[in-house]
Amino acid sequence: MSLLSGKKVLIGVTGGIAAYKSALLVRQFIKYGAEVKVVMTPSAKDFVTPLTLSTLSKNEVFSSFYNEEDENAQWNNHVDLGLWADLMVIAPATANTLSKMASGTSDNLLLATYLSAKCPVYFAPAMDLDMYKHPSSLQSFKTLQSFGNIMIPAGSGELASGLHGEGRMAEPEEIAAFIEQHLKASAPLLHKKVIITAGPTYEAIDPVRFIGNHSSGKMGYELAKQAAKQGANVILVSGPSSLTIVDDSVTLIRVNTAQQMYDEVHKHYDSVDVGIAAAAVSDYRPKVVADQKIKKAGEEMTIVLEKSPDILLSMGQHKKNQLLVGFALETENEIANAKKKLEKKNLDFIVLNSLNDKGAGFKKDTNKITIIDKAHNAKSFDLKSKAEVAKDIINEVIAKLNA
Repeated sequence: MSLLSGKKVLIGVTGGIAAYKSALLVRQFIKYGAEVKVVMTPSAKDFVTPLTLSTLSKNEVFSSFYNEEDENAQWNNHVDLGLWADLMVIAPATANTLSKMASGTSDNLLLATYLSAKCPVYFAPAMDLDMYKHPSSLQSFKTLQSFGNIMIPAGSGELASGLHGEGRMAEPEEIAAFIEQHLKASAPLLHKKVIITAGPTYEAIDPVRFIGNHSSGKMGYELAKQAAKQGANVILVSGPSSLTIVDDSVTLIRVNTAQQMYDEVHKHYDSVDVGIAAAAVSDYRPKVVADQKIKKAGEEMTIVLEKSPDILLSMGQHKKNQLLVGFALETENEIANAKKKLEKKNLDFIVLNSLNDKGAGFKKDTNKITIIDKAHNAKSFDLKSKAEVAKDIINEVIAKLNA
């Protein structure tokens, strides 16, 4: 999964021949899972149509402060646009627009939005060779970078004038890759290794039947996605689940039983910085597993159970410098039971959720949690999607690592 996934990206398109590439840039960000809005200068519409960009972005395209054809329409608020974005990309960025950005000129919607943006701003210059090398352009580059804007270097190649040299706007895939690498370089979990367990475990009774639970694995998978988005290399050890994850930063290891999960966790545990045990591991397993399907006989059947290996307890016992996080799913005495588990298993913090809370628990897309740390400080959160809950948990991990 790309670090751009879920990001709100505002693309600024200015009036240069390279504006035709903006359509491909919108598609590139959409492909990476970003939400995209586009703001254009009036002259940019001479090179690419708002209809094309709105169709690709699935959002309205903005190019003026108000709709000249509808006197009752709301004005396009540049402040709202600037605050909406997680990052702004001005591509192509012409010499004219770059000069205005550097001087603080605000004579169109794009420039006003740029001046209102609180997010990182990237700009990809696009102009002819002599313009690119002109002292005024070089000064604009320098000034904008001194403001904290990030320049995406132009490439060399054939230019619209027929000349060959520097000034050609970077290709859309190069722009997206540049931004992703820039985000990754500043990601708080960069160079950190995280192991996460997810889903249920299935303990065989015979070749057909098993003991399991209703866990879907959604919470663990969302945690893996969020940790990867924050720059971590993730090992996801998953019990049986219909879910999957495609991300170069996540290694997915599938298991069935508690013993298999225990073995996989301890293959990697010594090398990780963070362990998050989100799996719903079966506490007990059949002492004897039948080789053949057990036939129905009599009114009752007795299965002798034995304890499954306690994965989280073993992680706590073997903990060196790892930050260790556990989960507690409770139905009564929630806080007291969570604190007992926190101490017994040597955790840095525990994530409590209760089946008494509507919208929390197995097979749901939402969860309601309370985070309790070693000092028994409790932090409660509202009901949220499991993706949002994962962000809260990973943010707590980051805060503890930096404490």
